[in-house]
Amino acid sequence: MIQHLALFTFKTGTTDDEIAELTRQLTEMAAGIPELRGYHAGPNLRLRPSDADYAVSAVVDDEAGLTAYLDSDAHKAVYDAILGRLVERRQAAQLDIGQPR
Repeated sequence: MIQHLALFTFKTGTTDDEIAELTRQLTEMAAGIPELRGYHAGPNLRLRPSDADYAVSAVVDDEAGLTAYLDSDAHKAVYDAILGRLVERRQAAQLDIGQPR
């Protein structure tokens, strides 16, 4: 299984309402993508120092599942509707998390 992590730093002026709407749209999107085995998105809790404002964790079975998720029309729609205009910087990584227990 693969865990895809994305960290976002938002543009100055991004509001709490915009972040709440982003979370709503991402959560709704994830519910409709069958390749996702797990999905979490939300504001950084800032329990440790970080310049990331927001994080997404998506778990898929394999590279094909990751591609299906990232290239889906639903993912593109959220980016076009809200995420693209909020993001100043993005970082991403993928981890091999082994087989499900």
